[in-house]
Amino acid sequence: MTSSSAANSFDDGKYKTDLLTLDPSSCCRKPQSSSPPSPPKQLLVATPVEEGEYPVVMLLHGYLLYNSFYSQLMLHVSSHGFIVIAPQLYSIAGPDTMDEIKSTAQIIDWLSVGLNHFLPPQVTPNLSKLALSGHSRGGKTAFALALKKFGYSSDLKISALIGIDPVDGTGKGKQTPPPVLTYEPNSFDLEDKMPVLVIGSGLGETAPNPLFPPCAPPGVNHRDFFRECQGPAWHFVAKDYGHLDMLDDDTKGIRGKVSHCLCKNGEERRPMRRFVGGSVVAFLMAYLEGDDCELVKIKDKSHEGVPVEIQEFEVKN
Repeated sequence: MTSSSAANSFDDGKYKTDLLTLDPSSCCRKPQSSSPPSPPKQLLVATPVEEGEYPVVMLLHGYLLYNSFYSQLMLHVSSHGFIVIAPQLYSIAGPDTMDEIKSTAQIIDWLSVGLNHFLPPQVTPNLSKLALSGHSRGGKTAFALALKKFGYSSDLKISALIGIDPVDGTGKGKQTPPPVLTYEPNSFDLEDKMPVLVIGSGLGETAPNPLFPPCAPPGVNHRDFFRECQGPAWHFVAKDYGHLDMLDDDTKGIRGKVSHCLCKNGEERRPMRRFVGGSVVAFLMAYLEGDDCELVKIKDKSHEGVPVEIQEFEVKN
């Protein structure tokens, strides 16, 4: 790797961006052999608008959340030169995540035949640099697909894996099906030593009030996911911020309002969102683009732009 980047990953990047919505119903065209296939699910896409070829990042939403709640985070990452795609995997779902694993595999397979047709004509996705990420239950889904343990996999190779406060149930012994965690250290056998970033929230293990349980309970959260990762793997935990603090400032509708009180939260969302976005950018720049400048500065605690206090930090080489 080389250390050459001058950009602060925690600030907005240099690329102008746009936010696109690809809906299967509105994307459908007359049945012609030359027509590109519509996406299997509704997609929210943050993309640079300047001419170029850009790596692709898939972001899977948390339980009962909307992909639109991540638009500010997506635009942050995209402004550093990435195409970020967030599918709406479901509106209502039970505890089982098998349908989400299957749908994610189908969407990734669609990327190679459909994505390019719906992006600005001057923008080209580089699918040889594909990262899979997910928040909360979406983090579990991302790990499940990358591990290829449950009968579903994608034709495209996943080059990097990111869990944003991933959760595998309501507590140890209460995992949601199919269980991903095995409680065996270093047991995640990912293809080609796939690099992994796991981000945790310091307040995720704390219940918001006596009526609600913690949103990222001990025994099924970021610590457990990182413990089972093999190297190279990185683990950052943000102190004094909660499980949903990386969402947009203004999340609309009933679910959006509930997201402000369902979990123990920090004072505001912007610092945690910038931390998550900047950490993701630094990680992707290192492992997809070969530029580890920002990641090394975070590791060495010499990065002056980190917007939160890092409570825990671990690396597996």
